[in-house]
Amino acid sequence: MGLLDGLLGQLGSNVDIDDLAVKVGLPPDQVEQAVHALGVAHPEPGVTVETAAAQTGLPSDTLQEIVGHIGGEGALAQFSSLLQSDGGGLAGKLGGLASGLFGKE
Repeated sequence: MGLLDGLLGQLGSNVDIDDLAVKVGLPPDQVEQAVHALGVAHPEPGVTVETAAAQTGLPSDTLQEIVGHIGGEGALAQFSSLLQSDGGGLAGKLGGLASGLFGKE
C-alpha cells in the first residue's frame, strides 16, 4: 500500500490507508481499491461516487465517507490528477490488484 499512501501523502492531508480503513470499518485492501476507483472515476462523466460504487460494489455512503476523509472533492481531484500523471503505472498496478480482489481478471 506504500505506492497509494505516497500519492495520498502528496495531498497534504496525512491520509494513510490503514488509518482510513479503521475510520470507515473496512479492510485496508478494500479501502485501497475504493480510493483507486474514486480517483479513476473522478475525471469521467457522471457522479464520481456512483461510478466508483458500481465498480467496487461498495455502498455510495461509504465511498462518500472516504472522500470526506481524504479531504473532499478538491483532494480527490488532486489525487485523480496524480494517478493520471503517473502514466498508468500506479493506476495499472492498482487496477490489477483491484481486479484480483474482486475476481474480475
